[in-house]
Order: sequence, then C-alpha cells, then structure tokens
Amino acid sequence: MTPANEDRPLEIERKFLIRMPDPDRLAAESTRKIRIRQIYLKLSGDAQSRRLRLSRPEGGEEKRYYTEKIRLTDRTRIEREREIGPEEWDALMAEADPERRVIEKTRWCVPSGPHTLEIDIFPFWTDRAFCEVELSAEEERFELPDWLRVIREVTDDGRYTNYALARSIPEESPDRG
Repeated sequence: MTPANEDRPLEIERKFLIRMPDPDRLAAESTRKIRIRQIYLKLSGDAQSRRLRLSRPEGGEEKRYYTEKIRLTDRTRIEREREIGPEEWDALMAEADPERRVIEKTRWCVPSGPHTLEIDIFPFWTDRAFCEVELSAEEERFELPDWLRVIREVTDDGRYTNYALARSIPEESPDRG
C-alpha cells in the first residue's frame, strides 16, 4: 500500500495471470512465504469491498486485518487497512457475505529490482496463478523476471480481483489472450 495521505492511502498495482511457476524456482527466488485466508464482508458505507484477512507468514505470528477498498481506476484504489484483535475479528465475522467463498492462497514475495512481486497460488487452480506488483505511480516502469510465464495482464479485468474470485472462478483456458 502506498500512502497518498492519511485519509486517502492508495494501493497502485498491476496484476498478471501467469502460468503456475515451478515450485522449486519459486522457493529459491522468494524471500517470504505467507498463508492467507480472506473472508469478504457485506458492503457498507462507501467501500466497494470489505474483507477480513488472516495472514500467517512462514515462521512468523498469525495476524488479523480489516480492509476496505474503493476503486479509483483499474490500477488505483483507496485502501484502508488495520490490524485487529480476535474479538473484533469475531464481531466482524457476523457480517460475512454468504454469497462469497473464503479465499485461501499462498503468497510468495519475490524481489525484482526495487519492487516486490507478490505471486499468489490458489488451491482451485493447478495451471495458473497471479503475479501482482505494487507501484508508487500508475505509469511506473517495472520488469518481470524471465522465468515467469505471463498469460496476460488482468489489471483491468474485474473477474480477476480476489473479491470477484470469492463469488466466481473464471472458466476459461489459461491460453486465452
């Protein structure tokens, strides 16, 4: 997340649908592995998505977060996120959206120049994954390593947000595009 100011913390990112990376290469290139569980909540206020996230870094402590997002452009969102305790987690769970499944994923953090690539592996896909990169500006340049096999960019494809995946997993050939 890139803070613009206290009231409008911005998340600027690009997202790519990639072929499933080689697990050994992914483990060798990454600096961090995090197990993530996301529960989407019913909408309220101006938020266009609300979620709870349970984050468990390998070898680290489990943490809980509450996040709200508001879309500004395909690449930029206002993202308000804060760590919460177990009591608030339990209270917010009562607001879980029954129409959205829990999203579970393993995130691999891979350094790439001045950026960190976040490669998300989901249990519902065996042939593809996501690669996200957070930027400080929408037009900031970056490079993806040549060992990642990009199928296509999905930054502007609403079907490939985690919020959308919680409702429906796109049924398409990974070779599309």
